[in-house]
Amino acid sequence: MLAVPGQLPQDRERYGLEVKWDGIRAILHRNGALKVTGRHGADYTRRYPEISGFGVKNAVIDGEVVALDPRGRPSFVRLQHRMHLTDPEETMLKLYPVTYLPFDLLYLDGTTLLDLPYRDRRSLLDELDVGAPPYFPGESDLLAATKEQGLEGVVAKRLDAPYRPGTRSPWWIKVKHLSTREVVIGGWKPGKGRRSGGVGSLIMGVFTEHGLTYVGHVGTGFTEDVLDQLDAFLRPLEIPHSPFQNVVPWRNRWIRPELVGEVAYTMWTDDLRLRHPVWRGLRPDKLPSEVRL
Repeated sequence: MLAVPGQLPQDRERYGLEVKWDGIRAILHRNGALKVTGRHGADYTRRYPEISGFGVKNAVIDGEVVALDPRGRPSFVRLQHRMHLTDPEETMLKLYPVTYLPFDLLYLDGTTLLDLPYRDRRSLLDELDVGAPPYFPGESDLLAATKEQGLEGVVAKRLDAPYRPGTRSPWWIKVKHLSTREVVIGGWKPGKGRRSGGVGSLIMGVFTEHGLTYVGHVGTGFTEDVLDQLDAFLRPLEIPHSPFQNVVPWRNRWIRPELVGEVAYTMWTDDLRLRHPVWRGLRPDKLPSEVRL
């Protein structure tokens, strides 16, 4: 079940508020052996072995995989070091450990809980004592508190709402302090100076009824390690012609539109460009077809 972007609802007493964790979604299945899957069913079990000792039996739990920074805040940059490692070495486990933060309970001891209200599912989850972060009354000042602490925002969830897998429901509302969105990478512009021979900026698009539509390029927010990683992902996908349906300026290198990334930005312009985008990282948990205007 996915949230819609928006503002805190007027009838806040009907909602609970959770911190919006800056990580990737993961479903934990425990029925004998433990299995961890992503939103689209990808097997994350070996990718995140830290979760293997999760102390629960015969349950399905929804939550978020995060990598914490030295101040204990989720860091999407740190998580990037782990997202593409299907069988990470011990060194990476020590440098960039991950934590699983459960926030919903979908199945327990042979019983499906999808039709139970959110408040009841959360009560059962808390009884399992698996380290689920608390949720707060809708009237609380959690939004202001998350901004002060440098967190991404909150998710407001209707207390009486069931859980509907595969839907983006208005029963869940995500309220962010920073505007971010997914984009499809359709090409790259070669760099100059110290980036000569490598990636200078990425060419971004989103899907509309006309096809992949150019929305700008992003050239900031990269570290040298990230640029090297991107180069390795981009070159095998190169194609001779632009995948965009509209005209894209500059001479670029084009790729099959199979990679999804996330950027932060200040606003949309009138001609549908993302203003001041900053790269946040690849999103292998997202499908290009989901990235729509």
